Amino acid sequence: MKKTFDYKADLSIFLIIAIVLVLTAGVIFNYNVFRSDPIEEALAGDEIINILFVLEHEQKPLGAYVLMYSPMNNRAAAISIPGDTGRILRTINRVDRLDSVYLSHSTEAFETEIQYLLELTIDYCIVIETENLSRIIDLIGGVTIFIPNAINFEDEVTIHFPSGNTRLDGDKGIQYIIFEFPEEEQNAASLRRERFFLGFLKSLGENYFLLQDTSISRNFFPLIKTRMNRLAQRRLFESLSALDIDRILFQSIAGTYQEVSGERLLMPHYDGMVIRDVVRQAQRSLAQRTQGTLMERIFTVEILNGTTTTGMAGRTADLIRGFNYDVVSIGNADRNDYENTEVIDRTGYEQVANSFAAVIQCRNIRYESRIPDEADLIMQDRELLADFTLVIGRDFNGRIVVGN
Repeated sequence: MKKTFDYKADLSIFLIIAIVLVLTAGVIFNYNVFRSDPIEEALAGDEIINILFVLEHEQKPLGAYVLMYSPMNNRAAAISIPGDTGRILRTINRVDRLDSVYLSHSTEAFETEIQYLLELTIDYCIVIETENLSRIIDLIGGVTIFIPNAINFEDEVTIHFPSGNTRLDGDKGIQYIIFEFPEEEQNAASLRRERFFLGFLKSLGENYFLLQDTSISRNFFPLIKTRMNRLAQRRLFESLSALDIDRILFQSIAGTYQEVSGERLLMPHYDGMVIRDVVRQAQRSLAQRTQGTLMERIFTVEILNGTTTTGMAGRTADLIRGFNYDVVSIGNADRNDYENTEVIDRTGYEQVANSFAAVIQCRNIRYESRIPDEADLIMQDRELLADFTLVIGRDFNGRIVVGN
């Protein structure tokens, strides 16, 4: 029996298959676009984005900085992570310096240890090797930083940096961060690198328009090592260009140096509890929807020791400074038998006072007018009154108030 063909039916089947293929291709394309550019969703949300920047020199971190960025209100805070920070590294199960797990070709272990240390998730990691950093600096027209004291050093090389606002080209910028000068204080080199990092971010933001030029952008992005795709990099740097760098809350891990297995390591205070509290407080501040400057300003603190423990005010001052408060004076209280620690607030803002008291988990807050009475005016200038007075009592264990 001769078989007949229904051409209309065949054509219909062909059209259906074609439509299915087109729809499938569209779904796959949209999925890949969404998957390859997840930062769009992050930038549109109200969550904090945590970005690890690593300035790499000779395959080791010269500086590592976690930028906590709020796209919601274009504010940020930054934490400097010294490479010689010591702790039990979970990825190798021993006490060692943090950068011992750093690998130039794979930063996952280094990121993991920072996540454990700060108790936050690193969303993106951006690594810039110093040779490439030099090229980037020249591409964006230099980096301007403030140098508080002139630097003059002459040995095998001559190093000269004038004081004041100084614009550095690529070569000078790298020289500024890689050299450790004789007779510098312990953390001077780290402070210089922190100052440079902020200057670099600021110059990058101010000159982001240059990256709109294809001839510049095609040279810029290959100089950065990251798992982000090119589109995500563009969107992130575009968003960061709106940051007011001068108002970034910048902190570094505080601790004491100890010899561990022949290695001199920076052991964070209270096994990292302080820096984790700093991170949490910074993120709470960044999550505030208000755009005002109240929560961003630096508040002043007076610390008075109301106990018989010698040196308690000084040690507490180091703790409080770690939370970005300006300790303007320390001393002894009017007596040394205070049972309860007390915070005296003169800002007039309950939320601000609660944030300060939360640093040491103190619930005993007394509100006082900034304007002293007539008798007090005889003894002191009203302008010298701190925003807060912290009176240390016996219930303070050096880190928090216990028994609340």
